[in-house]
Amino acid sequence: MERIRKHIIFSGDVQGVGFRYRMYHAAHANGVSGWVRNLYDGSVEAELEGTEAAIDMTVMQVERGMFVRIMNMDVKSVPIHNDHDFIVRD
Repeated sequence: MERIRKHIIFSGDVQGVGFRYRMYHAAHANGVSGWVRNLYDGSVEAELEGTEAAIDMTVMQVERGMFVRIMNMDVKSVPIHNDHDFIVRD
């Protein structure tokens, strides 16, 4: 399966609800690399690299979390970085 990388900005109830740590655990469980961080406007920004199915599963697992309510996702394809880990950025 081909690896891809997506840059996503999530808006809605995504800060103060454990979103970044849910994404960290979901990414590791699905073999996805990249990063996630909060933005000052209340949204969350992430880059996810893996197969399309693994990225989709990661997002679905985060979305199912209690108190998380994703109202919008701005998704763009970006070049892969071939990184090997997923980190939570400050």
